[in-house]
Amino acid sequence: MALLARNRSAVALDIGSSHVKMLELDAERPGKYRLKHFGIVPLPPEAVVDGSFMNTSAVVGAIRELLARHKVKTREACVAVSGNSVIVKRISLPQMSQDELEESITWEAEQYIPFDVNDVNIDVHILSQQADEAGQMEVLLVAARKDLINEYSTLLVEAGLRPAVIDVAAFALENMYSLNYDPLPEPVALVNVGASTVNINVLRAGTSAFTRDVGMGGRLYTEEVQRALNVSFEEAEAFKVGGGDRDRAAVVPEEVERVLTTVSESIATEVHRSLDFFLSTSGGAGLAQVYLSGGAAPTPGLATAIERICGAPVTRVDPFRRVSVDERAFNPNFLKDAAGQAAIAVGLGLRRGDDK
Repeated sequence: MALLARNRSAVALDIGSSHVKMLELDAERPGKYRLKHFGIVPLPPEAVVDGSFMNTSAVVGAIRELLARHKVKTREACVAVSGNSVIVKRISLPQMSQDELEESITWEAEQYIPFDVNDVNIDVHILSQQADEAGQMEVLLVAARKDLINEYSTLLVEAGLRPAVIDVAAFALENMYSLNYDPLPEPVALVNVGASTVNINVLRAGTSAFTRDVGMGGRLYTEEVQRALNVSFEEAEAFKVGGGDRDRAAVVPEEVERVLTTVSESIATEVHRSLDFFLSTSGGAGLAQVYLSGGAAPTPGLATAIERICGAPVTRVDPFRRVSVDERAFNPNFLKDAAGQAAIAVGLGLRRGDDK
């Protein structure tokens, strides 16, 4: 999860259920990055459902379109996974070296993973080499189902790319945050509200202490507008963002606002449940800050609802805050509008093809 500035860059692809985001960063020097490529293309409805590719050709076509449109020459790619097929746990193990840990982790992991260990890829990271009084050390255990990893790898190959790094979405958020913001001693929550998934990563003293993916997101706004107004998916999307001319203009805004408020309350409540679980089991102080990102982050009322229900100030993330951007090559208004959607892509863009 460290930010590694190496020469071998990789193109970042954040494949969501509504859009594919592509980004590439140049490492100018350690800790300093320049935006080289960035683009977003929409996906047809149901192309990606619960992290699985229902319409592979549409996703491959979107990736190829982005690579061609932005003249991307890099062939190595980084992607992020999340959801029920990914398990992240902090565990305590007897103190040992990294080599010893990697040799024994398959057997140690069995009690923590709800899948057959033969069906998952496992990675581990020692959080602290200092053992406690009982001789235990803290370890971050990550497991992802092999069929999920194979699905993403096959997709990248079909798009003409070489899989370099398959990261966890919550950790990509963490890397983005570490680049752009100074760590706080108190816990902070990174909350990314995508179209169908909310990624949560709570950092304590700059290190991940709790992660969770919640199976809901911005698409719920569209579905509820569809249901309330009896309109198509496309019309509901336009109503949601305030676009389009409608004969019902006198009544629709009020109805849309009511729907948006209701959905925002639901999402904020689910975020609060996850954060409350962490706080009740961590025995520490409350949250100092919530950093909000994702395509749904700008939705009117969402940040306010999270702030009120979770009881912590909410800041909308700027993933380009400490990234060098040439305004002759990138429209500042486009970057500002797309900032929420770019958070995971920026975190992935910090990875390199020769990362572990």
